[in-house]
Amino acid sequence: MAENPAYPVGLRLTGRRVVVVGGGQVAQRRLPALIAAGADIHLVSPEATPSVEAMADAGEITWHRRRYEDGDLAEAWYALIATSDTEANTAASAEAERHRVWCVRSDNADAATAWTPATGRSEGVTVAVLTTDAQGRDPRHTAAIRDAVVEGLRDGSLVAPHHRKRTPGVALVGGGPGDPDLITVRGRRLLAEADVVIADRLGPRDLLAELPPHVEVIDAAKIPYGRYMAQEAINHALIEHAKAGKSVVRLKGGDPFVFGRGMEEAQALVEAGIPYTVVPGISSSISVPGAAGIPVTHRGVAHEFTVVSGHVAPDDERSLVDWAALAKLRGTLVVLMGVDKIGKIADTLVAHGKPADTPVALVQEGTTAAQRRVDATLATVAETVRTHEVKPPAVIVIGEVVKVSDGSAPGGAE
Repeated sequence: MAENPAYPVGLRLTGRRVVVVGGGQVAQRRLPALIAAGADIHLVSPEATPSVEAMADAGEITWHRRRYEDGDLAEAWYALIATSDTEANTAASAEAERHRVWCVRSDNADAATAWTPATGRSEGVTVAVLTTDAQGRDPRHTAAIRDAVVEGLRDGSLVAPHHRKRTPGVALVGGGPGDPDLITVRGRRLLAEADVVIADRLGPRDLLAELPPHVEVIDAAKIPYGRYMAQEAINHALIEHAKAGKSVVRLKGGDPFVFGRGMEEAQALVEAGIPYTVVPGISSSISVPGAAGIPVTHRGVAHEFTVVSGHVAPDDERSLVDWAALAKLRGTLVVLMGVDKIGKIADTLVAHGKPADTPVALVQEGTTAAQRRVDATLATVAETVRTHEVKPPAVIVIGEVVKVSDGSAPGGAE
């Protein structure tokens, strides 16, 4: 006859006495969760691992430095028996049975009255996985199931709709440099929970195809401007959808606050009384050069890097960049949004003292399957952009670090 399955339950151990017999590796793994549960933990063991001893030194547990003795489980609500002494484990287990204390045994699960599930947590949810029968217990299998469920909840691939009313608001989410796998775990989860997604052209577009059918996806470039300027129209759309009680995600490429105008949107939301959260993203200024095999800093080569916007030319009165000062720096210069202005940028840097043979790399569509890298110098970069037909989006790296690369990264130097 098959054994009945274990009955799953969550123990509320705050302030309640828990006895752990044995201070080895099993205790080291299990104690943190018991501490987090607020239990009054008593460890009975003549020795302990350094990590367990540190818990005792910090006052997180009470350590009785001796072997198990009959009576140690009196008044306990829960017991974990995990010594290498089978005789002591059996005696402690018998005491637990007499006192009706739920007891886990690390050496003999069949003799235990409780089993420890494989557990994981994500955003206020605890996932616990138990094997259904004694004969088929497979800790690796249960741990693998636990990991799959928790990872799915974290990255949004396992969608669990909220049935309680959510607080409307806006999440300003950085989508990373382009590869959909490079969005943060939190960003992906918020996408999966959104009612409305307002997306930039440079955001990770592949993620939009994974959204549930009810999610309204709005292309920020196609929002009707009417009486608004482009950014004002986006701000207005964020506010109106949030006021309608919807959960809104503003999906941007890179990081919201690195040339992403994220603060303008945040300020508009504050003025409208709309709650918002910021989810940082991996900036293309660092990740795209890295994906192309270029470190923005390197020992003995560059001790600093500077990121600037190249969307206006150096001679444009709107430019806020001190190009003369940048020309004097010895480190790496990373230019974003500068493909069509790179000729004037290069000329300006050279005019202010930057050597004309300074290496330059242009990385187009970085981190995506279409990534390509084209190398040049300040003297040749304008012509190189034309002859190689380099198009935005592309990250431009100027400095000696360009020569550090071995060219083996995807989209290696042309």
